[in-house]
Amino acid sequence: EIAEGATKKIKVKRQVPCTPCSGNGSKNGTSLSTCQTCGGAGQVKRAVNTPLGQMVSSSICPNCKGQGKQILEKCNECDATGVQFKEETLDVNIPAGVEDGMQLSMNGKGNAAPRGGMAGDLIILIEEKEEKELQRDGNNVLYDLYVSFPDVALGTSVEVPTITGKVKITIAPGTQSGKVLRLRGKGIKDINGYGIGDQLIHINVWTPKTLSKEEKEMLEKMQKSDHFAPNPNKSEKGFFQKFKEGIFG
Repeated sequence: EIAEGATKKIKVKRQVPCTPCSGNGSKNGTSLSTCQTCGGAGQVKRAVNTPLGQMVSSSICPNCKGQGKQILEKCNECDATGVQFKEETLDVNIPAGVEDGMQLSMNGKGNAAPRGGMAGDLIILIEEKEEKELQRDGNNVLYDLYVSFPDVALGTSVEVPTITGKVKITIAPGTQSGKVLRLRGKGIKDINGYGIGDQLIHINVWTPKTLSKEEKEMLEKMQKSDHFAPNPNKSEKGFFQKFKEGIFG
């Protein structure tokens, strides 16, 4: 879903405009009257005589709460607030390339404001589930492949998992432990549309922990062969050189 994008259905309990009163807070949605306290201004003024003369101050009308309109008969469903709680099922479009902790916003899908005001936004927090075999590194996908010594010495073909399914890769004879193979375009789409990442396969040569008598005798014979003596050339980079060049990053 993260690699290709997806549409998810979510249930949200939020404030929506009250249906019986159409959101204005009056019984059956009847028209509101002009507030008699402030005359529709939404503010009340008070004059105070002081030694320096008369001073006038303004404050929000306590009767209409600054709206300038007055409800004569309250709506029984919402108690004149104009909103009520309702659970809705929404379709959320998840773009490809989202990351854990990223937030998506759906305009106007938050709580409705009292008495017909503009609704807020719905904020969706992305949580990325871990995958058992594949690990994410930005837009790249990492996979640890364990192979036996005979397989890397002789060469073989193996299947590895990818986001879109299993693919067969070739392990060339003489492949060294720590080598990284790259499957181009098998990663995750960039959220800004800048291409697709790769899948990096890290080769790990598995060393057996227990040996039979016959296996031990065979390895002791091979141990004396010059072909099994380590002899790295300049083209074969060590761990620290790979780390320095960002191969593991």
